[in-house]
Amino acid sequence: MMSSDHIIWLALLGPVVAYLLGAIPFGLLLGLAQGVDIRKHGSGNIGATNAGRVLGLRYFFYAFALDFLKGLLPVLGSDLLTQRWHATIYLPLLTAGAAVGGHLFPIYLRFHGGKGVATSFGAVLGIWPVFTLAGIVAGLVFLLVFLTWRIISVASLAATVVFMFMVPFFGRIAPEFSHLFGMTHWPQLWPLLAASWLLGIILVVKHRSNIRRLLAGTEPRAVKTTK
Repeated sequence: MMSSDHIIWLALLGPVVAYLLGAIPFGLLLGLAQGVDIRKHGSGNIGATNAGRVLGLRYFFYAFALDFLKGLLPVLGSDLLTQRWHATIYLPLLTAGAAVGGHLFPIYLRFHGGKGVATSFGAVLGIWPVFTLAGIVAGLVFLLVFLTWRIISVASLAATVVFMFMVPFFGRIAPEFSHLFGMTHWPQLWPLLAASWLLGIILVVKHRSNIRRLLAGTEPRAVKTTK
């Protein structure tokens, strides 16, 4: 069982490290490495989508992968510590929230960050099994919607809404198969529900400019395929 000292240190240090990692603006750094400040081009956003629009398709994948990993890795680390010391689900949730918060409000850029889709995707996949399963379904919806309409914001919003509803679905049925997940103690559902809906609402709010452009019919499609 985890000692109270361990709990305090993990509760403090884990989210702090996750935030500082999540705050690294990989899309912006990739652009600066090419001599381009992507904040001055395209939508002005520092995330993978604008990196792809400004720099080319491969930079979308570079930025997406790096933003994904900065959400996933801290959460996996907190998961391992949680299992080792029998901590609660709150530590991975706090760590995930800190990583996403770092991307949304990076201290390195005076708290002007991206929209958090890739980092959120990585973070939720790291919280096994409910968020992982819900995240996989949301990821498949993202691909389906993007391949159909070629608008990343539409795919992101659709995936966000699906994730919000998949969490209660898997949260209800997964305990029946807990032996398959190697879990002897199942966490309460309400923290997962609260975290998933809070994340979903934040992502939708961060996409409000995209929603306005979608309603006006001016939202750009896909990313540049050159370079």
